[in-house]
Amino acid sequence: MAVDVSLAGRGTASASLRGGGPLIVTEDVELLDDLLRLCAAAGTEPEVHHRPPERRGAWELAPLVLVGDDAVARCLGTARRRGVMLVGRTYDDPDVWRRAVEIGAEYVLRLPDAEGWLADRIATAAEGAERPALTIGVIGGSGGAGASTLACALALSAAASDRRTTLIDADCLGGGIDVLLGGEHVGGSKWPAFARSRGRLDARALAESLPVLRGVHVLSWGRDDDVVIPPQAARAVLAAARRGGGAVVVDLPRRTDGGLLEMLAQLDLCLLVVPGELRSVAAAKRVAALAGAAVDDVRVAVRGPFSAGLDAAWVARSLGLPLVGEVPPEPGLPDVFGERHAAKARPHGPLARFCEAFWDRATADADALLPGDVS
Repeated sequence: MAVDVSLAGRGTASASLRGGGPLIVTEDVELLDDLLRLCAAAGTEPEVHHRPPERRGAWELAPLVLVGDDAVARCLGTARRRGVMLVGRTYDDPDVWRRAVEIGAEYVLRLPDAEGWLADRIATAAEGAERPALTIGVIGGSGGAGASTLACALALSAAASDRRTTLIDADCLGGGIDVLLGGEHVGGSKWPAFARSRGRLDARALAESLPVLRGVHVLSWGRDDDVVIPPQAARAVLAAARRGGGAVVVDLPRRTDGGLLEMLAQLDLCLLVVPGELRSVAAAKRVAALAGAAVDDVRVAVRGPFSAGLDAAWVARSLGLPLVGEVPPEPGLPDVFGERHAAKARPHGPLARFCEAFWDRATADADALLPGDVS
C-alpha cells in the first residue's frame, strides 16, 4: 500500500486549543479604546498591560499579542513567537517596519483601515485554533466510486489520532453520510439549520451543535430535507469548520452548483476517487476538470479491481493528476464501497492503514515533506 502526499505549510496534526482574548500592550488611551471595542465585537475579553507581563508564559501563551507602536521599546527582548501584531494609528512613520522586526511582529496594522481584518483575527483567536484545519475534499470520478466511504474512513482516521475532526456531507442527494457511520438516529443539527447562515459563523457553536459519531463532528442531511443551501451558507459553514482547527473532510457531489464552488475554493487538497476501469476514467476526466478549475491541488486515489491492462499509475497518467495511492479493499466486508458498512471497517485494517499513511504525510513538518511512498 502506497500513499504519496506532500502539503507544505498546512495544518498541524493537532490544533492548539488555547483560545481566549488577546494580550494588549500599550499606554495609548485612544488606541486602547479602539482595541477594546474590537475585542468586545468579537465577544472576547483581552488582557491589558503597559509593558510585557512578568507572569511566566503570559506573552508566549496568549492566542494573539497586539503591541501598540508606543510600546515597542518596552517589548524588546521578548520571546519570538507567532501572532504578534504591531498596531498604531499613524501612517507617516518611516521607522515602523524596523520596529516591527525588532519585536518579531508578523503584521503592521494601521487603524481604522485594518479594523475589519483585525476584528476577524481576534475572533478567530478566541475560537481556539492556532491554525485553520487541514481541509480535504473527496469526490467520485464516477458513480459508485466509493468517495463517501473514503471520506468517512479519512475522518475516522483523523479523529483516532486525536485531531479535532469535522466531516461535512455536501451532497444533498447522497442519502446522508451519517448513515454510513451508523448514526442516522443520533440528534444534532443538520444542514437545514444553517441554510440562512451569512457572514461569520462561530466555530465553537458549529462544533457544539453537530452530532459526534465515533469522535467525528458530522454535518449531514435529514432523510426528508428538501433545502437548497445558498453559496453564502456553504461558505460560512466550511469557513467555521476550518477555523476550528484539526482536520475537515468534505464529501463532495459530482454536480455543479454555487455551494460546491464555494467549498472547492476552501480546500487544501481534493482527492478524486476513480475505479480502475476505462469507463470510470473517461467520466473522471470531466470531474477532474471541474475540480481543477477551483482547487490548486487535485490528486487521484485509484480503487481496484482493474480492467485488463490498467493499473493505478496508468489511471493517474490518463487523468494528468498526481497519484496519492491505490485505495485498498477491506477483506471481510460485503463491498465496503457500495454498502452501509463504513462504520464497521476494521480500525487496523488495510483501509485504516491507508488513511493513517495519508494523514501522516499530509501533516508532516515541511522539512520532512519529500515525494515518496509510505507503506
